[in-house]
Amino acid sequence: MRRIINYPPSPGLALLLGAAPFVAVGLAYLAASDARLAVDAADKLMPGVSAFYAQMSRLMTRVDPVVGQPLFWFDTWCSLARLLAGIGVSALIGIVCGVLIGFIPWLRAAFEPMIFALSLIPPLAVLPILFIAFGLGETSKLVLIVFGIAPFIVRDVALAVTAIPREQIIKAQTLGASTWQMIVDVVLPQALPRLIESVRLSLGSAWLFVIAAEAITAEGGLGYRIFLVRRYLAMDVILPYVVWITLLAFLLDFALRKLSAAAFPWTRLREA
Repeated sequence: MRRIINYPPSPGLALLLGAAPFVAVGLAYLAASDARLAVDAADKLMPGVSAFYAQMSRLMTRVDPVVGQPLFWFDTWCSLARLLAGIGVSALIGIVCGVLIGFIPWLRAAFEPMIFALSLIPPLAVLPILFIAFGLGETSKLVLIVFGIAPFIVRDVALAVTAIPREQIIKAQTLGASTWQMIVDVVLPQALPRLIESVRLSLGSAWLFVIAAEAITAEGGLGYRIFLVRRYLAMDVILPYVVWITLLAFLLDFALRKLSAAAFPWTRLREA
């Protein structure tokens, strides 16, 4: 039937269609920047390409005497270390607690309401409490990320476990499988792909919590640098940092998607 939903674009055309909005935004910015710079050559709100290049070249190549390396890479490492540590701890909590809560009825009855309640608390609202309880160092930042995304991951994994067809559990018990064997052989192969999807969905929130914590107290980081230079209206630093954060998030999401496809190929067959 001649319906638009029956004619997906080719891979090349899909790539062009996906890139078109980004190109359009870039061209619109360049046009607006040129118009503002024509009126005021010292305009800071929408700097030109040359200003971006000069600032980022300095931040990426000039060694800062305080940290002993270029600030751009120092900030990137600080933020990535915090992000990956928080995601790693949250993923571990998510798979352990999610599987146990989703699979064992007694644990589900005991802990599901608490996990649900924790997932509804705005993490940024408890940020002052975390700083008071854990200090202003890295621990409070790690706890903020974990508090922000771990309850969601636990709930998502638990829901995936409860959605496993009951017939599979009955067949495993018929074959004499213990609870531990059912978790390892039946539950985990279906919960781990969902764990990766949950982490992918949590990346945006995790970045938000990293930047929020760095904005309040930090000695380095992408969020720290953005909030440090905002008082000078340094858009030639802020905008590239925002683009860089977006690119890092995209690369992490892409890596997780490839990991899921390589480690759990049966999920692609199921989707097909």
